[in-house]
Amino acid sequence: MVNLSIEVKQLHKLDGEGKLRAFADVAIADLFLVKGLRIVDGKKGLFVGMPRRQGKDGQWYQTVLPLSEEVKSQLNDLVLQAYQEQ
Repeated sequence: MVNLSIEVKQLHKLDGEGKLRAFADVAIADLFLVKGLRIVDGKKGLFVGMPRRQGKDGQWYQTVLPLSEEVKSQLNDLVLQAYQEQ
């Protein structure tokens, strides 16, 4: 297992009836701040969506990509845990 120091720095829950539940910012190894992770209520429950930007073609493209399933899972678990505790 990859042992990264990841910390949720800010979490902002949203009111309303849409699928988007919150935004989160995380610090990685106290060296990088990743802003704009999304907590979304999908068909299979809550998940963490990576930051994304809309291209000139109207499509959405992720701007941050975890390079392994381990890191993606660790990040997902940490952010969802912070969401549930708040």
